[in-house]
Amino acid sequence: MDFNCEAAYLEEARRSFRGYKRMAEQAFAQVTDGELFRQLDPEDNSIAIVMKHMAGNMRSRWTDFLTTDGEKPDRHRDDEFVINSETTRLELLQWWESGWKLVFDAVGSLQTQDLGRVITIRGKEHTVLQAINRALAHYAYHVGQIVFLAKHFRSADWQTLSIPKGQSETYGKIAEEKHAERREN
Repeated sequence: MDFNCEAAYLEEARRSFRGYKRMAEQAFAQVTDGELFRQLDPEDNSIAIVMKHMAGNMRSRWTDFLTTDGEKPDRHRDDEFVINSETTRLELLQWWESGWKLVFDAVGSLQTQDLGRVITIRGKEHTVLQAINRALAHYAYHVGQIVFLAKHFRSADWQTLSIPKGQSETYGKIAEEKHAERREN
């Protein structure tokens, strides 16, 4: 069987983007509207601010991804870190979904031969592969912030997004058993 590294990379990038989106959504679904907009101190970002920033970044980076600079002239990045008191969860979710749609449409349309193409972000050249890696790292960073804040706000009511504390060994044994079953079949 031939292994196509470029195709595998694109599939893994798509899987990772989907996973980061899902993880953030599972986290912010657990918080109240008050917690969604709450800042730990005036210099911190709320979950809502992080979501707004990510959506703004996605709109700028992934609109006309292969043909225009990833920093669009109409982007006002500093405004992404300000939430109007009338902003609602629904409005945030609309920005969020619009941003992710751009990501999935752009990355979904890429072919293996596109990975070496050169694009620009803020006038600096990147290969498509570098731009994808840059976005994955950026989104992972911010999803981590969303999860951290949601977990902090929910405290004992937090529903874990991975293996619960104290259950790693049990989880490992179950995973080993499932793997052994697949090998036998």
